[in-house]
Amino acid sequence: MTTGAASIAVALETRLAAMTSPLATQWENATYTPVSGTPYQAVNLLLAQPLNDERSSRYVDQGYMQVTLRYPVNTGKGAALGQAQTLRDWFYRGLALAAGGVTVTITDAPEICPASIDGDRYAVPVKIRFRAVAT
Repeated sequence: MTTGAASIAVALETRLAAMTSPLATQWENATYTPVSGTPYQAVNLLLAQPLNDERSSRYVDQGYMQVTLRYPVNTGKGAALGQAQTLRDWFYRGLALAAGGVTVTITDAPEICPASIDGDRYAVPVKIRFRAVAT
């Protein structure tokens, strides 16, 4: 029995889109043109090696959704780090999300990763780790 990457993505992306005052979002494999001077977030789903059951064909998907917050440079880091904390609070450890016959559980508090400058943006990646099992 498999969990399905598409169902995992739906569960996580639906939760992200439901945030109060969400940022404009660059979803995977979708065209997006950033608005100059306006922050946005880019989303990527990264699957890791599945955890395999020793006695059957079942497995547990694991990985993380990375949300990279992209703020205009030279505006300070406060707003970006505040949004990173909001993501951490929204995807709290133990949160269970369901979609397409899969339950996705947030396994750890999201990681606020080191920031970098990318062109005209101050980028702060936030990793949201999960495990997913078929229900």
